[in-house]
Amino acid sequence: MVDEAKLEEGSAGLVPVSQGWFVVNVRDTAWRDHETFGADCRFEGPPDAFFTQFGINICVLQPGQPNCRYHRESLQEDFLVLAGECLLLVEEQERPLKAWDFVHCPPGVNHVFVGAGEGPCAILMTGARSDDEEIVYPVSELALRHGAGVEVETPSPEEAYAGFERPTEGRPAGWESLPWA
Repeated sequence: MVDEAKLEEGSAGLVPVSQGWFVVNVRDTAWRDHETFGADCRFEGPPDAFFTQFGINICVLQPGQPNCRYHRESLQEDFLVLAGECLLLVEEQERPLKAWDFVHCPPGVNHVFVGAGEGPCAILMTGARSDDEEIVYPVSELALRHGAGVEVETPSPEEAYAGFERPTEGRPAGWESLPWA
């Protein structure tokens, strides 16, 4: 039998602090916010409560905000727009998305999301995990035009995000307009 994980109240919401099953509402879970790359709730906790096989989070983007740097990974990722509008930059194409649009990225697909429309966009983001996962941040003129690109291709997250502050704990702007508020 698998034990229930312990959830503890952190400064930004509930965080699992042990392995096991648990239930938590999105509005109660811990959130972190980044001026450039939006806000997210990761559902998982510190190393003792890290999800080793599957990553899942909800990202909230304001209009014009990318969720990360344009990149490709060696593992599958899938995304579901829950609310609002965004742009998907994928393989040098720009695709407008709205609530309930689903995006599947098999390994090796270059992609990033950028908030669009009049208010916040919420996206459920999932992906496989592996100890030998690889990531590449390629140069993309399209991504650079949207503030989501790198000037020099790199496999290093540290290089891709050099000069950016770490996210802070806290809920995203526009919280009251999101479906779970």
